[in-house]
Amino acid sequence: MGLSKDSTGIKAASTELVIKKVNETDHVIALAGNPNVGKSTVFNELTGLHQHTGNWPGKTVTNAQGYCTYRNRGYVLVDLPGCYSLMAHSAEEEVARDFICFGGADAAVVVCDATCLERNLNLVLQTMEITRNTVVCVNLLDEAKKKRIKVDLEKLSQLLGVPVVGTAARSRKGLDKLLQTMSSAAGGDSLPRSPVVTYSEKTEQALGRLTPLVNKICGDAVDPRWLSLKLLEREENLLVSIGKYLGFSPQENPEISKALCQVWEELAKAGWTPEELKDDLVSGVVQQAERLARAVVTVEHEGYNARDKRIDRILTSKLTGFPIMFLVLLVIFWLTITGANYPSELLSGGLFWLGDRFRELLLLCSAPEWLVGVVVDGVYRTLAWVVSVMLPPMAIFFPLFTLLEDLGYLPRVAFNLDKCFQKCGACGKQALTTCMGFGCNAAGVIGCRIIDSPRERLIAMITNSFVPCNGRFPTLIAIITMFFVSTAGGFGASVLSSMLLVAVIVFGVLMTFAVSKLLSKTILKGIPSSFTLELPPYRTPQVGKVIVRSIFDRTLFVLGRAASVAAPAGLIIWIMANVQLGDATLLAHCSGFLDPFAKLLGLDGVILLAFILGLPANEIVVPIIIMAYMAQGSLVEMTDLNALKTLLVENGWTWVTAICTMLFSLMHWPCSTTCMTIKKETQSLKWTVVAFLAPTLAGLVVCFLVASLSKLFL
Repeated sequence: MGLSKDSTGIKAASTELVIKKVNETDHVIALAGNPNVGKSTVFNELTGLHQHTGNWPGKTVTNAQGYCTYRNRGYVLVDLPGCYSLMAHSAEEEVARDFICFGGADAAVVVCDATCLERNLNLVLQTMEITRNTVVCVNLLDEAKKKRIKVDLEKLSQLLGVPVVGTAARSRKGLDKLLQTMSSAAGGDSLPRSPVVTYSEKTEQALGRLTPLVNKICGDAVDPRWLSLKLLEREENLLVSIGKYLGFSPQENPEISKALCQVWEELAKAGWTPEELKDDLVSGVVQQAERLARAVVTVEHEGYNARDKRIDRILTSKLTGFPIMFLVLLVIFWLTITGANYPSELLSGGLFWLGDRFRELLLLCSAPEWLVGVVVDGVYRTLAWVVSVMLPPMAIFFPLFTLLEDLGYLPRVAFNLDKCFQKCGACGKQALTTCMGFGCNAAGVIGCRIIDSPRERLIAMITNSFVPCNGRFPTLIAIITMFFVSTAGGFGASVLSSMLLVAVIVFGVLMTFAVSKLLSKTILKGIPSSFTLELPPYRTPQVGKVIVRSIFDRTLFVLGRAASVAAPAGLIIWIMANVQLGDATLLAHCSGFLDPFAKLLGLDGVILLAFILGLPANEIVVPIIIMAYMAQGSLVEMTDLNALKTLLVENGWTWVTAICTMLFSLMHWPCSTTCMTIKKETQSLKWTVVAFLAPTLAGLVVCFLVASLSKLFL
């Protein structure tokens, strides 16, 4: 590598990212690449199930490590965040650059897309400036073949001076050769160094003056040419990292500092500013990438992406883009609603049956009634509700969402909504995090890591709860079905339910725009940032892998978090429903206290209390309402919507109550899982409180207006 073993070995890396080696002789491989080049597919195919994920220390950027073996040698693959450049402008680019520089990797594999090699070569060249132990993996050769694009891999290897391997990772083609090449690069000595990129005459003269001096003072600790570039570039956060890992700051050395001043004086006399130097450094890399691409890429058919362009003209058109988005949303929710009903009922019946057997077992063991009540009626039944209500919809929604992601449609959604979010002073990437919120708001908050600007990331986190998660769908669907659609069921009823649900969600999205605009004009003022939005080619999703990935990475993760907070909530609910204070339970007293305020919102005390007690998990709101109306001591299951509607009407519900309950379900405080996630992501109690209050105040105002208007006109 370009950096010494002492300064960048595993010991140095251990202060940042802990490398999970199996044996001391294992090699560490950094896996880098642009987004949408199949890097994750290469990583998954090479490492299989031998993976684990976490966060980079001090960052909210996810890292993944995997393990594989080749010829009795172990390899730890570190899957770096997808980035377009190592000239860091985001947290993802920063951790990728710092790991390649200082992470102790024995080699770096840069994955490229054969269908757009020129853009990918920018990252290759920048990586090679840091380390010559680089392997270039030209992936997606199967797609390139379909588009009649040829890449001369041998010539590219000769021009770059590093190994180049062609792969089609989805079908495992070329991966064995990649392993072999990776093994040779990691185990061999550093290749002879020569300038990877040639810059303009002025920059090269400046480098010519600095490089010998840097080499003299720093020795072989770093590649002197690369360090000289960074000193000229004045990239402060990287210079801090260099000082941290090398034990001294090169720019503070008197000789280097004096030489830098002289170089900058000469550049200033020549009319160059620091910005112009940076532009020259960027253009040098870009021009070299262009030259390489022209030399090795042959396009036999210029209209190779004509089909994608035709589809994009429809999906991203101002005329058809939004209607198609709404139609796709409608189909997804219809599939989720109709598909989740039967497994949810089956799962609920099975879990409650197990609960009854568990009760019998405790009674056989002569357990006291209060203990049976706490454990079975409180904790277990609450968990059973959460699992039976959340698991089936998430098991359907998350794979559908991931299929759209694999297909390449979600970046088009972000493109369509980009102008809307820009007008609100937010970032277009918020469209993607908003979509993730439909499955789980906590997952949507975590997804906000893709937004580079801290201000815009906060806006996205605060407003993510304005779209309903899986936990709120059952409440919305049940109310829509009972009060606005026939409970008889059938295809027509399910479609109408889906359409009304989409209408509610669209209102939530409009509120997202409104609150984002308000935040950007008040406590989070700022100018919307630009970002690189790549529209990847349309690809056939790998259905099997999508299902496995979405269930394990998303569904079970979210379900586990919800279950962890639902258990203590079940205990509290049971206590409130069973402890008498005078002639009524604590639940009745609390609902009675809240009733006058709730009436102003078009609700009643029971409904408002149910939302408060549903803070751990929105799935238990309706069961609490039923339990309170029926004066039961535990959560009650009522699957007959006709009977449920009768119960609600007998307790004073009207269509106004139904609308206000839906609106408050759409806009109220985030669940405790989401609140904890916001606190973890922001490391700030202040912004967690803001994220709690923003949807709550919006819900209170909207419900009050609807209730007041209904009294005026009815």
